[in-house]
Amino acid sequence: MAPSWWGRSGGGGGVGNGGGTPVVVKMENPNWSISEVEAAEVAPGSPAGAGKAGRGKNARQITWVLLLKAHRAAGRLTGAATALRARSYGCIRVFLVLSLLLLAVEVAAYLQGWHLEEVASLLAVDGLFAASYAGWMRLRLDYLAPPLQFLTNACVALFMVQSIDRLVLCLGCFWIRFKGIKPVPQAAAAGKPDVEAGAGDYPMVLVQMPMCNEREVYQQSIGAVCNLDWPKSNFLVQVLDDSDDATTSALIKEEVEKWQREGVRIIYRHRVIRDGYKAGNLKSAMNCSYVKDYEFVVIFDADFQPQADFLKRTVPHFKGKDDVGLVQARWSFVNKDENLLTRLQNVNLCFHFEVEQQVNGAFLNFFGFNGTAGVWRIKALEDSGGWMERTTVEDMDIAVRAHLKGWKFVFLNDVECQCELPESYEAYRKQQHRWHSGPMQLFRLCFVDIIKSKIGFWKKFNLIFLFFLLRKLILPFYSFTLFCVILPMTMFVPEAELPAWVVCYIPATMSILNILPAPKSFPFIVPYLLFENTMSVTKFNAMISGLFQLGSAYEWVVTKKSGRSSEGDLVGLVEKHSKQQRVGSAPNLDALTKEESNPKKDSKKKKHNRIYRKELALSFLLLTAAARSLLSAQGIHFYFLLFQGVSFLVVGLDLIGEQVE
Repeated sequence: MAPSWWGRSGGGGGVGNGGGTPVVVKMENPNWSISEVEAAEVAPGSPAGAGKAGRGKNARQITWVLLLKAHRAAGRLTGAATALRARSYGCIRVFLVLSLLLLAVEVAAYLQGWHLEEVASLLAVDGLFAASYAGWMRLRLDYLAPPLQFLTNACVALFMVQSIDRLVLCLGCFWIRFKGIKPVPQAAAAGKPDVEAGAGDYPMVLVQMPMCNEREVYQQSIGAVCNLDWPKSNFLVQVLDDSDDATTSALIKEEVEKWQREGVRIIYRHRVIRDGYKAGNLKSAMNCSYVKDYEFVVIFDADFQPQADFLKRTVPHFKGKDDVGLVQARWSFVNKDENLLTRLQNVNLCFHFEVEQQVNGAFLNFFGFNGTAGVWRIKALEDSGGWMERTTVEDMDIAVRAHLKGWKFVFLNDVECQCELPESYEAYRKQQHRWHSGPMQLFRLCFVDIIKSKIGFWKKFNLIFLFFLLRKLILPFYSFTLFCVILPMTMFVPEAELPAWVVCYIPATMSILNILPAPKSFPFIVPYLLFENTMSVTKFNAMISGLFQLGSAYEWVVTKKSGRSSEGDLVGLVEKHSKQQRVGSAPNLDALTKEESNPKKDSKKKKHNRIYRKELALSFLLLTAAARSLLSAQGIHFYFLLFQGVSFLVVGLDLIGEQVE
C-alpha cells in the first residue's frame, strides 16, 4: 500500500483476518430419493472402540439424511413458489371474474333490501336466489370471515411495526438536525486546514468506472472524473467497459485516449465475456497487479459526475480511523423534475439518503453501500472477501460482509454526486425488481454467517430483523397483501373489517414523513402514496423471486440512461455549490454541446406504450371493489379503492413517465 498523508502505513485495522472466498453450491434437482440404511450390528467380541465409531458413523448418516430431507422440502417449497408466481396473473384474473360476479349478486340483493336482513330472515323468503344468498352469507360468516380477519390483523400488526421503525428513523434524523451531528475529518476537528501539501502527502486513489452500453452518458462522466482535484500522479482512472456494442466501445475508448493525451492517468479495460456483470467487472479490475500500489478505490457508475473536490471531501474521513472501511456520498438528480415518475422517485431516494443512510451511519456505523459514489479502503475489500457475483446486489453483499468483519461506515449527507433517474416506467420497473430480489438472495446466503459472526447481539438483530426482514421482506409483503388483496376482499366479505385508520390516516402520516426530506414535493403527496402501493406488485414479485431463487432473480438489466447531464446541468450545479466547493476545469462540454445539437437517428424511433397486464387486472379488481364498497356505505374505503384503481390503470397503460422506444 502507498503511504498516506497521515504518516502511517496504508491499510486499516480491519477486525479479523480475511477468510477464503465462500463457495456456493447450487443443487439443481433436490428431489432425490433417500434410502435410510440401518447400521450393521457389532459382531461379538469386537472392541468397544469399533462400536463407538459405528455409532459416530450412524450419527453422521442421520445428520446427512436430515439435511437432505430439509433440502428436498425447501426444493418443494421453491417449486410451489415458482408455480404460484407463474400463475399469479391467472389468479388475479380469476379473482377479478369472481369479484364481478359477486358484485352483480350484491347489487341484486341490495335492490331487494336483503343486505339489512339476517340469515334466518332470508331463509324464510321463498325463492332459489334468496336461499342461495342466505347460503353465501352463512359461508362468509362461518368460513371466510375468520381466516380473512386473522390475516388482516396479522398484516396490520406488521404494518404498525414497520410504521414504528419509520417513525424512529425520522426521530433520529430530527435529532441529527437538532444537534448538528455530522462526520468531521480529523484535521478539521483539530482546527487544521485540509490537505494542501505536495503530492507525496496524498494517498494513492484508484477510480473505477464500470459501464455497459451507456452511450448517452459516458463522455460527461469520464470528463468529470478526469477533472477531480487530486494530484495526477496519485490517482488512476479505470474505465471498465462491458459494452457488447462495438460502436459504443469505440467511442468510449476514443474518449479515454483523448484524456490520456491531456496527461490524465486513465486506462481502458474491455471484457468480451461479461461473467458476473458489474461484480465480475469490478473483481476483474481489482486483480490487476498495480492495484497493490493504491490504498483507496472510488467507484462511479457511468451516469455519475462528481464535483472536482469529491476526493478532498471524502478521503480525509479515513485519517486516523483505521477501522473505517467505507465513506459514502449521497446522490443528487439532474432530471428529478423531468416528469411525474422522476418526481416520485426523488421523494423515495431523498428519504433513503437523508433519513435511512444518515441515521444508520450516525448511530450504527453501518448501512447498505449504494454501489457508486463511495470510497472503499482496499484493505477492507480484501478482508471481506472481495467482490462476489452470487447476487444482483453486489454492493449490499460486500457491505454486509465488511460489517461482519468489524469495519465501520461513514455517510456524508453534505457531499453530493449528481446522476440520473430512470425516466420510463419500464426502466424503473426493471431497476426495482433487481433492487428487491437481490437482498432476499443475499439474506439466504449470509444468514448463517450473521449468526456465526462475532459482532454483538444488537448488531445481529439489526441486520436480520431490521435491515433484511422488516425493510426488505415484510414491507413489500404487507404493502401488496394488505392494500391490493385484503382490502378488496373485505369489501366482498364485510364481516372482516379493515379499520379506516389503517387505510387512510396511518399511510397518510407515513407519506408526510417520507416527503419531509423533499419539501418541494408536497403537492405530489397523494400520487406518491398511490404510486408506492402500485409498485408493491413489482416489489412483492421481486421479493418472492429472490427469496426462492427463481429465474428472474438473476436478471440484470442495465438501467436505461437519457443523458440529461448536459452543459447547463453541470454549470448550474457548479454555480449552486461554488461557495462550498473548489471546482476545477469543467469537462469537455463543447463536444457534448456539439453532439446534442445534432439529433441522433435513434431519437426518430417511434415510441410506444407498453401494456402491463397484472397492473391492469388489479386496477379492474380494485375498481370493482370500490363499487361494492358503495353498497356498504364505506366512504374512506371507496375513495381509496377508487384512486388506487385509477393509479393501477395509469401504470398498467404506461401513462406515467417517458414511453420506451
